[in-house]
Amino acid sequence: MTLTKDQLLAMQDQYVLKTYSRDTIMTRGEGSYLWDIDGKRYLDFAMGISVCNLGHCHPAVTKAICEQAAKLVHVSNLYQNENQPQLAKIIAEASFGGKVFFANSGAEANEGLIKFARKWGSRNGGRYEIICMNNSFHGRTLATLAATGRSKYRDGFQPDVQGFVFADFNDLDSIRAKIGPKTVAVLIEPVQGEGGIIPADKAFMTALRQLCDEHQLLLLLDEVQCGMGRTGKYFAYQHYGFAPDGMSMAKALGNGLPMGAFTVQQKYHDVLPPGTHASTFGGTALACAAGIAVFQTIAHEKLLDNVQAMSDYFFGELRALQAKYPVIKTVRGIGLMVGADVGDKQAAILAGCRELGLLALPAGEGILRMLPPLNVSKGQIDDACAILDKVLARL
Repeated sequence: MTLTKDQLLAMQDQYVLKTYSRDTIMTRGEGSYLWDIDGKRYLDFAMGISVCNLGHCHPAVTKAICEQAAKLVHVSNLYQNENQPQLAKIIAEASFGGKVFFANSGAEANEGLIKFARKWGSRNGGRYEIICMNNSFHGRTLATLAATGRSKYRDGFQPDVQGFVFADFNDLDSIRAKIGPKTVAVLIEPVQGEGGIIPADKAFMTALRQLCDEHQLLLLLDEVQCGMGRTGKYFAYQHYGFAPDGMSMAKALGNGLPMGAFTVQQKYHDVLPPGTHASTFGGTALACAAGIAVFQTIAHEKLLDNVQAMSDYFFGELRALQAKYPVIKTVRGIGLMVGADVGDKQAAILAGCRELGLLALPAGEGILRMLPPLNVSKGQIDDACAILDKVLARL
């Protein structure tokens, strides 16, 4: 039975918790485009919040999912499946050669990093406190909320989980001032996503690695949004010339199939022995098949090269719009993780873009966030900028 739009909206209203404000029903996706239930096509520069980095329904990922779904979906982590160690090897080779734990989401991956830090700290002086950044975002669970440096997300969910303090992003002295006898780690996004598309300065990150080494602190990176090729490298930390002690990833890891992971350096291989951490759905044969296909596609289609080329082009076009429209105060970001500061016109611009068939996102305070697929073309960037031009001309 095919339901009408009104029937689906009524069903949503009656049976689904209203934790989201939404009024559009998407029914189909292909590459850089989405179609809603009315048949309207959208150029998608949101990509599920940097989840569908290969575009919607990429043939290679779809094929891998379908073939694996017909073979084996889930056996639990009481048994090994064929795909999990293969994907772990790929992640290790694409990063710093560490050990991988598979989860379901970015929040769960960050929870794992937090548990890893506390377990390591319990062996090293009983330390447990983690320094996080103001304006950061690490997830919606109670612990990752407590680690998130934006109080609006924690409103109504207090008391906060203890063990987190906050310093200023890109400010080494602020972090140094927070180090105490119970400090075990620093948790940071190399590019703040929800906080406003703010990349970390290279000098700051280099000095932060040195500061953590000096005080025997773990340096943990949240690459849930900025990883998986989004910045033009597999992981954003690779722009800075050092390796972290641990790193989380999720979102684009399965190109839409829910999965997450964290990886730690090999020297920490015994911090979480059997029985100390687990995930029922982490690293299923199905999810890992998708993840393998994602990495293979990034390599086969040379998408990191495309990100770098299209980034230069996109930033150039946006800066031309900035010169034309003073409402754009700054354009910032790295790779295809792009933000434009439009101040209090953010909502109006987002609504206007959607009306004309372009999907983008808010971030921080007044930031227009655009996350096109890694295989975006110049023509699609031109189309997006043409729509943005029309919207800005109306203001």
